[in-house]
Order: sequence, then C-alpha cells, then structure tokens
Amino acid sequence: MSSDEQAIRDVVALWHRATNADDVDTVLGLMAEDVVFLVAGQPPMRGRSSFERGLRQLLTQQRIESTGDVQEVEVSGNLAYCWTVLTVRIVPRAGGDSAVRKGSALSILHKQQNGSWVVVRDANLLTAAS
Repeated sequence: MSSDEQAIRDVVALWHRATNADDVDTVLGLMAEDVVFLVAGQPPMRGRSSFERGLRQLLTQQRIESTGDVQEVEVSGNLAYCWTVLTVRIVPRAGGDSAVRKGSALSILHKQQNGSWVVVRDANLLTAAS
C-alpha cells in the first residue's frame, strides 16, 4: 500500500472518530473550503460552511455513530478517489428510536501542498437500513 493510500484511509478513519466524538472542527479540517456533497433527492450541499451549519444543527438534537469500510482507493497524482461502505446511526439525544442508514460513498480527494489529503467531492448513496 502506498503512503498516499494509507493517508487517505487515515482521513476516512479520522472522519469517523471525529464524527462519533461530535468533533465538528476536526471533520471540517478534512474537507476543502469548496467541497460539494451529493445526496440522492437533495440539492448539492456546496461549501464547508454549508456542511458545518447542517452538522452543528443536527448535533444539537442528535448524536451520530458512523463506521466505514474502505473498499477501494485509487491515487493519480494529486487526485484520488475512495469508495467506502458506510453505516450511520442517528441517535436522538432525548432518547427514542435511532435511524440507521447504510450504503456506499464515493469521495474524491485532493492532495494539498503540505501533503495532506482533503475531500473535495462526495457522493453519498446511503438508504434506510431495514
């Protein structure tokens, strides 16, 4: 495994650890300022600030428990893609039933001048788990 592939796998693992710990600032540091998130049935979420607003609002009422199993990483120069199978559980902070979503995500990452990798595009194909 190349050092770039390992670094991208580390980004995915850190994203999940930070999400599970409600560490929004760490999650934000793993994406480009002009990131775009694509989710079926929703308009594209454009920009880190849009993601931040949505995540901080969600975390006021709910907690997120996420895991991911990286299926594939392909690196070509300063661009890479990563396919991950995700499980995301949304847990109401006040109690009650959790919502579970499962599926794949395809992320495009860009290598920064300092050598770190950040998500620039993400297509999330999660659906309600049965």
